[in-house]
Amino acid sequence: MGTTAVVGTPIRAATRGVYTAFILMGFASASWAARIPQVRDELELSPSRLGLVLLAIAAGSIVSLVLAGQIVAHFGSRRTVTAMAGLLGLSLSGVAIGYQFGVVPVVIALFFAGFANGGWDVAMNVQGTVVERHLGRAIMPRFHAGYSIGTVAGALIGAGAVALHLSVTVHLMISAILVAIIVMLAVQAFVADEPEDLEPPVPIDPVHAAPPASRVARALATWREPRTVLIGLFVLAFAFTEGAGLDWISIAMIDGYGVPATVGTLAFATFLAAMTIGRWFGPGWLDRYGRVPVVRALAGVSLVGLALFVFGQAPAIAFLGVLLWGLGASLGFPVGMSAAADDPAQAAPRVSVVATIGYCAFLGGPPLVGFLGDHVTVLKGLLAVAALLALAIVLADSVKPLTRQP
Repeated sequence: MGTTAVVGTPIRAATRGVYTAFILMGFASASWAARIPQVRDELELSPSRLGLVLLAIAAGSIVSLVLAGQIVAHFGSRRTVTAMAGLLGLSLSGVAIGYQFGVVPVVIALFFAGFANGGWDVAMNVQGTVVERHLGRAIMPRFHAGYSIGTVAGALIGAGAVALHLSVTVHLMISAILVAIIVMLAVQAFVADEPEDLEPPVPIDPVHAAPPASRVARALATWREPRTVLIGLFVLAFAFTEGAGLDWISIAMIDGYGVPATVGTLAFATFLAAMTIGRWFGPGWLDRYGRVPVVRALAGVSLVGLALFVFGQAPAIAFLGVLLWGLGASLGFPVGMSAAADDPAQAAPRVSVVATIGYCAFLGGPPLVGFLGDHVTVLKGLLAVAALLALAIVLADSVKPLTRQP
């Protein structure tokens, strides 16, 4: 009876709460990204300086990811998401107001936005695993699709705000306040976290428990596993491909094709919509054809899209390129994470290594494209993505499922 009750109304409510958290995180992220061109223009930033400003988000996220496990373990997923949603609302409001006073307030606000994003991300995923366990069926891919849907909605509303000449301040302030309030209300439906979701299991027999030094040695040994490192590089390549699109497509469309800001933001929304489609239908492709053929084919699709975007010479061709680029970039990151977790006994350290390598793309990507943009334009600078996609094609075999030894 107890289990049936838990899987009833409380879990259904928690499921809706998790969906809301995922969707609105995506919405908030895209709301900011949709207004990057206007903030760039107001601050008169060169591509390289814009790249350094965008680096603040990645830096905040990485600091948060290092601390998030302990934060969630101590406060629980509900209180963590509540706090981080409030912090993100304040941070976006800080960007909305601060960009009128110079670069420094924007960088500080974006760092805290990245910090809030990282903690929120970890906490809602913890709650998602709890809900999934109670439901007894896979639902995490749908939660992540919710995030993608939120990004598309945020980008489209951002495009509408640009078309209506709504100021960055008004747009981001309204978005920040609504997101914070709705999420704070929605997460009240979260159910209690379970111990196994918050920390590694403790061996029953203390005699056989690995001492701290042994655990550290095993963690370091993971960095010497060729397959794990190769998966990390594979994920880095796709993370760079995705991140470059998120940060620079609207700028490249506006500067490279001379289109209005609204059209540049619509190109950004098209990229996000293509990624959403890929992630929604991707599990079926993977089940039917397998990881390696799918990710290798998608990397090729992304390469074709990138070439059309850079060399298309017409906005319509560039939009087709954006569509293919986003579709091709959609599955590399999640497939890499799944491959790292193939062996449940080693999943935690391997996923940690792969995530650490992959997130280097978010640290290095914005400045690299920005510095290239200073010399060859942002549009041509995006050709750096081609080198990473070629690397992904070469490394695709690394995500082949592990074969269990008898």
